[in-house]
Amino acid sequence: MINFYSETDFTLQNESQISKWISEIISLEGYEEGEISYIFCDDNYLHKLNVEFLSHDTLTDIISFDTSLGKQINGDIYISVERVKENTETYKTAFINELHRVIIHGVLHYCGYKDKSEADLKIMRAKEERALSCRSFI
Repeated sequence: MINFYSETDFTLQNESQISKWISEIISLEGYEEGEISYIFCDDNYLHKLNVEFLSHDTLTDIISFDTSLGKQINGDIYISVERVKENTETYKTAFINELHRVIIHGVLHYCGYKDKSEADLKIMRAKEERALSCRSFI
């Protein structure tokens, strides 16, 4: 089950369609959907998590806490709406497109994709693009 929560005034539109899309990507990657929570927040909230749990004193757009069991995807994905908005300027894209990219990015991490090296990042971006091309019903 996929749940959406907000620690800010942000409201996600089309929750049921986005849930179906995420489930489809999980299945395409050969995994099973478990309990996944998306928590939308602001920079301060996510920064505190980044410092407390990862010892990173930086801003980020997403932090995911993976509690998957084998092929079953489980975890909490925190997304800074402020960072997503800033990303739209950096990447010259619409807010909804960047939001969807960040949403699926967290799930792709749970599917084993990394983004620390250039080679890994290239694969991650290709997987993001493939997933984004599957969201025509959103």
